Amino acid sequence: MTKLIKPEKISLLNSKAISERWIQDRIAEDPSILGLGDLILKDKERIQPRAGRLDILLQDSETKRRYEVEIQLGKTNESHIIRILEYWDIERKRYPQYDHCAVIVAEEITSRFLNVISLLNGSIPLIAIKMEAYRYSGDELALIFTTVLDEVTLGLVDEDEEIKEVADRNYWLKRGTEATVKMADELLGFISEFAEGIELKYNKFYIGLAKDGQPFNFVVFRARKTSINVDIKLPYSEEIQNEIEKNKLDDMGYDKKWSTYRLRLTKEDLKEKKAFILGLLQKSYENFK
Repeated sequence: MTKLIKPEKISLLNSKAISERWIQDRIAEDPSILGLGDLILKDKERIQPRAGRLDILLQDSETKRRYEVEIQLGKTNESHIIRILEYWDIERKRYPQYDHCAVIVAEEITSRFLNVISLLNGSIPLIAIKMEAYRYSGDELALIFTTVLDEVTLGLVDEDEEIKEVADRNYWLKRGTEATVKMADELLGFISEFAEGIELKYNKFYIGLAKDGQPFNFVVFRARKTSINVDIKLPYSEEIQNEIEKNKLDDMGYDKKWSTYRLRLTKEDLKEKKAFILGLLQKSYENFK
């Protein structure tokens, strides 16, 4: 007969056998236990100039996103949030090429604490994770991590900027050049080979697409002085990433938050690598519609 084992919940703060350093080591061994995705350990006990040590620094294996993680046994408190925000701010200023997110891991995240960090969430990328420990027979211990406050999900590009930040072609001729804006026309020509009724829609932050007068942004463009930045909305795959590298395109990194491949294309790319670029655009269109 199968025997039911009831685990015993234990307090890590009051445990003589388990320390914060032990928790750090377990997360460092397998960062996936936090439930934040496929992360790798970048550093542990990272020295911060005039600000102590950051418990753990993790990095997403697919994007240039880093997570500054602070661990606290017991309840959260005011000094804890000040410390993690200070570490997050130091790291993002030292390494601005990365996207940074602060992560608080604690045994008990109080309602007062949640109210405070909820005010910050949205302007500061911040995640709060509750940590629980259960003891089974003998010395077996289970750690359970539950995200109780995630980052605010940002509205889609279409929801706000399109309405309030309408621009025109002349605006983008000033931000880019006539040649790079014409590259957006050329890319629209690629799209017309597999989709009808798509047109460019000029906005302040990007050149998007519209269909029947409505936003249809499976790809957006940003004209620069010598090239055009192209954000193609597609789920990440090793196959696509390998093909991008094989075609020697200027890869600006996959944006996991927006699920987009970010490429910097030149006039030569549009001529010499049209087939591959067109294929990416068509995959994005089929996935989006």
